[in-house]
Amino acid sequence: MQFTRREFTQMAAAAALPKGKADACILLWLGGGAAQIDTFDPKRRGDGKKIPGSYYNAINTAIRGVQLTEHLAKTAPLLDRCVLLRSITHSIVSEHAAAANLVHTGRMPSGTLQYPSIGSVVSHQLGPKTEEVPSYVVMGYPNITRDPGFLGAKYGYIYLTQVDIGPNGLVRPPDVDASRQDRRETLLAALREGHQQRHPADPVVQAQADVSRQAFRLAGPRFLNVFDLNRESATLRQAYGSEFGQRCLLARRLVQSGVRFVEVSYNLNFLNGSGWDTHNDGQRNQHLLIQDLDQSFATLLQDLERNRMLDTTLVVIATEFGRPPEFDAGGGRGHQSEAFSILLAGGGLKTGQAIGTTDELSKKVVDRPVTVPDLHATIHRALGIDPHKNLYAGDRPVPITDQGKPVTEAFS
Repeated sequence: MQFTRREFTQMAAAAALPKGKADACILLWLGGGAAQIDTFDPKRRGDGKKIPGSYYNAINTAIRGVQLTEHLAKTAPLLDRCVLLRSITHSIVSEHAAAANLVHTGRMPSGTLQYPSIGSVVSHQLGPKTEEVPSYVVMGYPNITRDPGFLGAKYGYIYLTQVDIGPNGLVRPPDVDASRQDRRETLLAALREGHQQRHPADPVVQAQADVSRQAFRLAGPRFLNVFDLNRESATLRQAYGSEFGQRCLLARRLVQSGVRFVEVSYNLNFLNGSGWDTHNDGQRNQHLLIQDLDQSFATLLQDLERNRMLDTTLVVIATEFGRPPEFDAGGGRGHQSEAFSILLAGGGLKTGQAIGTTDELSKKVVDRPVTVPDLHATIHRALGIDPHKNLYAGDRPVPITDQGKPVTEAFS
């Protein structure tokens, strides 16, 4: 096989990029804007009123010189399994939805294209490990920020809102026995094939037909048995803790079954009155959220390690933006996107380090800024994906990331 000079140059550039060992990713999504100054980048104490600063005390971790909030006490001794990015930065500060879309897609909105989420890109590039499980699962409500965009429905997600029964659309109603299900599938297949024959050149029709066929494969026992958490020991389930913890346990089981990308959305939105959106009184009981995250995340890391999956599974704790050191009139915090933190763990990365620093109040990045496209490029390289490769929206080439550069320090 012969290559053009341009193709050879592109392949050489891709080979020179750093690369992790991961073949799957678990994204823990803290929707609402988790305060970095109260979690992963603590600074001097404030008073919750007029004196800016952290709301809690800081504790030492497994990484010398790196501290976390006191409410991440279970995570602190495991931080050597992590890469802490403390200098994430972008410019969307006012809108949660716009910032969440940016972090999920790595791009600002376009008037002509709907860009795919990072989960869909991973699904497109890596594909499922087996046809009996999907490549992309979301534990949370459907949202356009997680969509496949121009990649099409084939690279969309299966979603669920309850961990114990699995996706509602795949569970057969109790009054539909196997014989009745077979008759339904035969009828649907005939209608689907007829529609395809009438629209042979329509890629949307073909994609929807592929998704329909996949759904029946996923309704089989291999995938649905993953949702039976009772197969795990009571001790382990108790260690994971809350409803969010059970989602994290299910995420491990999904990856173990062959799923490539799992997003676990933190849905206990009103545990402290406002979830991670800590305006006003939401700040007062923010520690309940942090402690819940701490228990679930620490248990997930140890569980992955015990199952010899941590080196091949990248775990990401992400949010749309952070919080400023100042307190508002109600004792809470506003929005801050110029400097905040995202945590990476496992995935064959060069763990045991914090990358990037902020000023004395975690308000501005002092060194090693990491853009959202850079974050995406780093995640992709951990999974062996070339962040500069072109995807195609029809005939239009679209690079996987918007000129993102992997954080090379995160790789051995």
